[in-house]
Amino acid sequence: MRLLTHNMLSSNIKGVVNGFPLRIEAEKVAEKSVEMNREFLKKMFQKVHWKAFVDASRAMGYTELPEKADSSMLNSDEFLNRFHHALLELHLEEGALVCPETGRRFPVNKGIPNMLLPQEEVLLSIIIC
Repeated sequence: MRLLTHNMLSSNIKGVVNGFPLRIEAEKVAEKSVEMNREFLKKMFQKVHWKAFVDASRAMGYTELPEKADSSMLNSDEFLNRFHHALLELHLEEGALVCPETGRRFPVNKGIPNMLLPQEEVLLSIIIC
């Protein structure tokens, strides 16, 4: 699972008010090379919740991102390279995502997060007409 994906996930447990960001417990992290696309990075920068992104990258052992960032930094090749690496090249292969409110652990196996819940824990109810 890439940090791009992680930054868009939240806990869907019934009654949870603050299910974002999920904390990462990394057991196995892989680096997979991906060609850089500057335009994509510039668009994604506006959508990424920066603090959650930095915390997640650090949980995976990557400490090269600044605590705070703004769009003016997108003109720096060094910043773009670091952002690109963290966003797209770091992969959580094994570990867990942890709900910040309940502490519930969602396992990540072979890079795939399992966010499935038993029916009684699902936030949204399905009404069958």
